Amino acid sequence: MAFGQINPYMKLPEYSSFDEIPYPFEVHKVKLNSDIELAYVDEGKGDKTIIFIHGLGSYLPAWKKNIAELSKDYRCIGIDLPGYGKSSKLPHSGKMTFYAEVVNQFAEALNLENIYIAGHSMGGQIAMVTSLTYPELVKGLILAAPAGFEYFTPGQKEWFRNVMTLDGVMKTPVDAIQTNLYYNFYKTPEDAEFMITDRIAMRNASDFEAYSYAVVQSVKGMVDEPVLDYLENIKIPVLIIFGENDNLIPNRFLNPGFTKNIAETGHSKLPNSTLVMLPKTGHFLQFENPEGFNKAVREFLK
Repeated sequence: MAFGQINPYMKLPEYSSFDEIPYPFEVHKVKLNSDIELAYVDEGKGDKTIIFIHGLGSYLPAWKKNIAELSKDYRCIGIDLPGYGKSSKLPHSGKMTFYAEVVNQFAEALNLENIYIAGHSMGGQIAMVTSLTYPELVKGLILAAPAGFEYFTPGQKEWFRNVMTLDGVMKTPVDAIQTNLYYNFYKTPEDAEFMITDRIAMRNASDFEAYSYAVVQSVKGMVDEPVLDYLENIKIPVLIIFGENDNLIPNRFLNPGFTKNIAETGHSKLPNSTLVMLPKTGHFLQFENPEGFNKAVREFLK
């Protein structure tokens, strides 16, 4: 057997920049007030508009199964956060309030009002902070396995800051890239392979170090601006969706336990929330179980 058959990642393209990564929809870019150029896709029409925010280390193609389906009835806008995907990669704080400001500026640039925000993992925490900071902008939240419901002690927060380093992100070996992605699923779909190959192929891109820096800053931003104590102030309708077999929430190293307990904690603190638990589904629920996710979103938006 040839080595290339053992290692299927021998002949991947090497992207010179993230702009070369293929996306499933036409990409647009808009310049914001803070000299940030935000990449986004804008699909569908309808009386409701959803902005989709990806999670840590991810990008807007993570929503492709949801935008493709939900855009039949709603205007669906997926964004690459600053530092990620095809958006500009100037150094920034990575704070949740920084990302919330970006979402607000983006909405202003596109003249969007009364929006729904769908956020996955870190994107869910960003969605909650956006609704708290700009309550007049957000009509409802769709939280897919959101970060922010789990409590961390000061020592645990320091562990996050120490374990996530620029060098560590940049030099993640291929087998760890694979393993990290597999942990996101209950049963990894075959069509999730692009997330692995893109992550490997982007390592020689000119903007890879800037992306890696954004990932590190984002981890610090999540632990430095927790949202758990402010959830009761979010009065708008909130849909919470978790996979019952989430391997990442709660953190298996720091807070081993059951995902449902974390989900119910957030649900109990959000006064106008609905909780949906998807069976045989992991952390990347919107991609692994798009039928369950899209159905829950449709019922919520009705």
